[in-house]
Amino acid sequence: MSKVFVITPVKNAVDSTLECAKAIAESNYSLIHTIFNDFSTEETKSKLEVESMTLGYRLVNLEDITDTPSPNYKLVLQMAQKEALSLGIPLLVIESDVMIKQNTISEMAAFLAENPKSGLIGAITVDEKDVVNFPYLKFKSVTKLIIKTERSLSFCCTLFSPGFLKSFDFMELDDTKDWYDTFISKKSVELGFENFVLMNIRVLHRPHGSRPWKQLKYTNPIKYYFLKFWKGMDKI
Repeated sequence: MSKVFVITPVKNAVDSTLECAKAIAESNYSLIHTIFNDFSTEETKSKLEVESMTLGYRLVNLEDITDTPSPNYKLVLQMAQKEALSLGIPLLVIESDVMIKQNTISEMAAFLAENPKSGLIGAITVDEKDVVNFPYLKFKSVTKLIIKTERSLSFCCTLFSPGFLKSFDFMELDDTKDWYDTFISKKSVELGFENFVLMNIRVLHRPHGSRPWKQLKYTNPIKYYFLKFWKGMDKI
């Protein structure tokens, strides 16, 4: 069976992270899972180290690699791309506030096999009531099961094809940004690949579980945008 290289960037929120890791471990598809711990607390780090033996993931503590404060998403993507390319398999980002189903990865891999021109393939995110939620509210009213789109995908649960990984070197990512979903989505289309959001592959998303200050976007947008623009946080 083919494999997928799964990564989960983590910043605290250890309970939801371990729920996420358990769901990945119970997947019906062959995979390699690495958790990138981005300067979490010592308590979180300790729990992740203990549970790695049970849940079968490899733990990479970024504090052992860089002195750059969190978020280190660029570094995570660069390391993940290098490893996925060396293994010759797709890269799948599953963020720590996402819960997949047993067949999520196998269905995404099957879609890639049937659509080899794919660059990015995203599973739609939903809440506990199975209603499409952030960050895919822009697709909430779409009735098609498969959306081919040039709009930005989020990396909540997104598969990167080997073809795209070979075509764009993540070492070229902009150092001034924190997140790269929008840029990489556009780069995929620019390089001639097709991006898809799969409405029939649904994953539970609890937004911003690892970075609760971002909840201000909904509860106190004035404060959120003050932090975003004046403090230079959450640069996209």
